[in-house]
This record gives sequence, C-alpha cells and structure tokens, in this order.
Amino acid sequence: MKRNKITFAAIAASSAAFAAAPMLIPAPREMTMTGGMLLAATNAPKIEVVASIPSEGYELSITTNGVSIRHSDGAGLFYAKMTLAQLRVDATNASLPCLEIKDAPAFKWRGVHLGETQRLFGKRTVMRMLDLMSRYKFNVFHWHFTDDRGWRIDFPEYPNLARKSDPPWLCSTEQALFYSKEDVRDILAYAKARHITVVPELDFPGHSRAITAAYPDFACQLKPKSRSNVLCVGNPETLKFVERALDWVCEMFPSEVIHIGGDECSRRPWGKCPRCKAFMKQHGMKSATEIQPWLTRRLAACLAKKKRKAIGWDDIVTEHGNVVKALDASVLPERDAVMVMGYRCRDMILASLAANMGYKVVQSPSRHTYFDYSQGLPDDPFHYFHPDRFTTTLETAYKFDPYEDVKPEARANVVGGQCCNWTKFTFTPRDLEWKMWPRALATAEILWTNPDPNKRDFTEFSIRAAEHRRRLVRDHINCAPLK
Repeated sequence: MKRNKITFAAIAASSAAFAAAPMLIPAPREMTMTGGMLLAATNAPKIEVVASIPSEGYELSITTNGVSIRHSDGAGLFYAKMTLAQLRVDATNASLPCLEIKDAPAFKWRGVHLGETQRLFGKRTVMRMLDLMSRYKFNVFHWHFTDDRGWRIDFPEYPNLARKSDPPWLCSTEQALFYSKEDVRDILAYAKARHITVVPELDFPGHSRAITAAYPDFACQLKPKSRSNVLCVGNPETLKFVERALDWVCEMFPSEVIHIGGDECSRRPWGKCPRCKAFMKQHGMKSATEIQPWLTRRLAACLAKKKRKAIGWDDIVTEHGNVVKALDASVLPERDAVMVMGYRCRDMILASLAANMGYKVVQSPSRHTYFDYSQGLPDDPFHYFHPDRFTTTLETAYKFDPYEDVKPEARANVVGGQCCNWTKFTFTPRDLEWKMWPRALATAEILWTNPDPNKRDFTEFSIRAAEHRRRLVRDHINCAPLK
C-alpha cells in the first residue's frame, strides 16, 4: 500500500501533496496518507491514553478497519475529534480517508479577543464565538468588558459601575446593559467544555471613565473639573477599589492569568492632581511617569498572592506613546511577575520588544490581528476604523509571524498570540462574524501549526479557506468572502 507522508512544508511545496491532503484548518504538523477509505465510520473511535504525547496533542489513525485516537489529556482528545469532524466533509458523508496524523500545537496561547464595552452582543453571541473557536483549536477567550464607555459585568459591591455606565450602542435584545453573575457562570461552563480558558480584563489605570463616572472620587482632582479617564492613584479608596476588583474577578474566573489592561494611560492628570502629587512625594517618585509602573508591580503582587499571573498590554513595560523604548530598569516589574501582550505595531518592533527584554509575551500586532480593521473587500457592509489608513486582508493576516523581530535566544518567551475585535466599529453579531471570519482561520493555523513564514503558500491556504468558508456559510455563519 502506498504511503504518502505530508508535512506542512510538503503541502505548501507540492501540488501533488496538496491534492492528496484533506482540507484541514489548521493544517496538522505531520500527516501521512496511507491510501484507501473507511467507507462507513459508524463505530466510536478506539481511544488510548499515551503519556508521552505532548499536552493538547493527539495521534489520529484511520484505517479500513476503523478509527483510533491516542492522547495524553482531555484537550488532545477534544482536538482529535475536531480534526475528525473536519475530515467528515458533511454530516451525510460517513466516509473518511485512511491516514495517520501526529499533531500538537506550536503555541500554548491561541486566543481570540472580544471587547464588548462599546456594544454588548449577549451570551448567545459569545457562545456562538466559543463554538467556532473550538472548531479551529483556539483555547483562550480574552474578554475585555471594562473601558471608558462601560463596565459590562455586574460587580455587586460597586453596583453603579454597570448600572451607571453609558448604554451600549445597539445592544443585543437579550441583554440590557451588562452580564449578570449567572450569565458569566454559563459562559465559563460553556468554554470549559470546549477546553477554552476565559481570561478577563480589568482595564487599569487608564480607559477608566466608566469607573470615574460611577464613583467620581476615584478620579484625579483637576481644575477646572473634568471627567478624567485615569484613576487617581493618590486616593487610598481608589487603590482599595482596584484591589477588591481583582479579588472579585479572581472569585468569578478560574483563569490562572488575569489581564490588568495598562494601555494608553495619560500621565497628565497625575501631574496636576494634588493627591497624586502628594503620593509621588511620599514614595520618592521623580515624576508622574513612575506611577503606572508602581501600580503594575502592586497589582501583579496582589495577583501572585492568589496564585494568579498578571498580563497587560505592552505599555506596562514600554514608554507611553510611539517611542520604541523600554521603561527605566529601576521601575520595571520583575520578569516573572507579569506577562506582556504586544499590540502596538511599527514593523513589529514594539510587539517583540518585551520578548527580547525577557518577558513572556502574547503577540497581537495590530496590523496582522486586529479584525475590526477593514478587509479591503468591495462587499464590506459597514464603515470600519480609519478605512483609509488600516486594511488587514486575509493575506495580511496569514503573514503574521509571532517570532518577527524576536531574537533567536528569546523565542521561548513567546507563548502564543491572538486576534482581536473591538466593538466600537463592529455593529451587530452578524458584522462580528463577517469581520472575524475567514481571517481568524489564518490566525488559527499560525498559532497551531506555526508554518515557516518563508515557505507559506497563501494560494494553497486560500483553497482550504474557501472550502471552510463554504462550510461556515452552510452552518449559517456570516463569513466574508476571501476577496
């Protein structure tokens, strides 16, 4: 019997290999076509636990006698079944190609971010997204639910946060203003069943206008009075609130990693606020630029006491603004105290800087992974963010390289990546699907398979993506065309 071993590189390099390969996304790390078909795959697979198989990995064997799966953990078994589901082209076709697959993810963090502060789409939409994520082997749902416009999960000790936030634009009819504790519980259970970790984000100390609107004393004391979106670190009650909020989110979410935000925080209010000036003098700070690093270290320490790890946007270790420069070493958090999410993008330098500094990093460079940006499609139905400045096509998404500009000796610091959608310019649940798919297919393959950037074949990927678009549309997903 002829055996045709197909690695990702072989698929990309050989049209014959591609013709023999099933339409899988993400592509397996190693696949051997053994010839023939299993014509009636009606029996349950034979399942075996093999401790030597990597975490989340699996081995899938299909012969004319049946299907067998080997795995070392529940996630590996789950992903093997996801691959098996893709091999069944449609629900009425029980036939399967005979093959051997040895597969495991390239990265531990394979994420999708959803920011629901501007528009809240509701539990049904989130669960629909989790279903699609699991289909393509994503394993982290980064849920951004606090920002300037609103606080979208009920925090009973501070009830004004959710109830006095600005109403979400065009919110779902099933949700009025925010998610209840019961909603969160249901979403967490739904994610867990699909081997997805929900990482919550509390955005501190900037982007906090929803907090300062609900509790004005948490804002800096400015003259003339203004509705600042920066928390007053000089107010002890503000610090008490921030730490209690971390306690609350740890009580609700089992994730080992908690996102503390940290992005785009102006230092100007601190430099003008009497309480913050006194705070700086008390702590021997030379300028307001030292306040955020101090707060980052404090929040990380609070989470460490609870056996949790803090992650923040790359602003927590770099100069505010577009200067490509790390913070002074004297104020930086310890390398093992925080993780960094790289998002700012000037030829990837900012996104990779933290990894080269020694921090564990999740890569999310905006030009490759921000899927609220325009796709450049003639059929795009809604206005996008800066349509004349930012366009992320499917091909641009497929060019994402988590190791770009990362020094070889620092590559182990890159733990994964994610794609993002911010709902300021995503208008409905159907628009969310249009903007996420098919571009998220590219992210899924990069984070699972990690194909060599110099050997990727976008034409070959596009053929597989077109087939998966057909399947998504068949399943009533509003998937955009490839071009």
